[in-house]
Amino acid sequence: MLLRDTFTTAFVKNLIMVLVWLILSYINGTVVATFFRYQAFYEDPRYILFIHMVINDAIQLTVTIMLFVLSYIFYKINVSLCCFFILVAVFTTRNTPVNLAGMAIERYIAICIPLRHAQICTVRRTYIFIGLIWFVCVAPDITDLFVTLATQSLSFFQESVFCLRQNVFKDPVLAYKRVVFDAIYFSCVFLTLVFTYLRILFAARALSTEKASAQKARNTILLHGGQLAMCMLSYISPSVEVALRLIFPGRILEIRFANYLIVYIVPRFLSPIIYGVRDKKFRTYLRRYFVISRCKVKSRKVGEQDNDNM
Repeated sequence: MLLRDTFTTAFVKNLIMVLVWLILSYINGTVVATFFRYQAFYEDPRYILFIHMVINDAIQLTVTIMLFVLSYIFYKINVSLCCFFILVAVFTTRNTPVNLAGMAIERYIAICIPLRHAQICTVRRTYIFIGLIWFVCVAPDITDLFVTLATQSLSFFQESVFCLRQNVFKDPVLAYKRVVFDAIYFSCVFLTLVFTYLRILFAARALSTEKASAQKARNTILLHGGQLAMCMLSYISPSVEVALRLIFPGRILEIRFANYLIVYIVPRFLSPIIYGVRDKKFRTYLRRYFVISRCKVKSRKVGEQDNDNM
């Protein structure tokens, strides 16, 4: 049976999603503009990894919300277009946890091996690591497309479907492969965060002079852990959604919408907060950026008034 929202419900849901996208796009855009405006961030691997995650999350957010809105406007879209959207969403979703692991390792080196930090965490190696992130996240899932191309006729890619991963990449083997790789990603990132947190904890106890920095690094990694936990909800959300449907059989659409908000949208609020608001250095430059922007707006208004009076 085809379940569809009423016009009012659909309008409210899409309005919420568009507003969320606008708010997060403004926040992310401000953070990205601040980063690229000031040279001080270009040579710091910590902020390079951070801005990569912000841009990655912005792409993920844009693609997933676009799919959400298109599903209400057209319901079904072309399979080829759906493949593109799904793959971009999957790649960017996988990137975030791996990027978090890299940021945790950078903090571990800065606190526990400070004398070698500049030697190990170079800008060049940071960009190589970002390339490695994309490789390890793209390689396993691009095979879904190759398997589908091999098992489906070309006419299938000209059809229209409701754009869900299981509706496009149908081979049962792919579902098992996703479970295996999800477990591998989760285990590696989780163990990395636990290892770096414990090492920084021990370093804070041993080095009294670095307690403040270590405390801040520990808190940052804890926030990364919370963000990771929310990102990893995407791995268990299908099972949770099935269970909730059994408990509340008349609320399937509401459950799907709430699941989408919690799993895919809320974690994207954390990235700008962890560094954009908590980090003292970035916060200082962010304020400076706002001051300069306001001054430009005021000077522009004054100039327009002067032109009107002439």
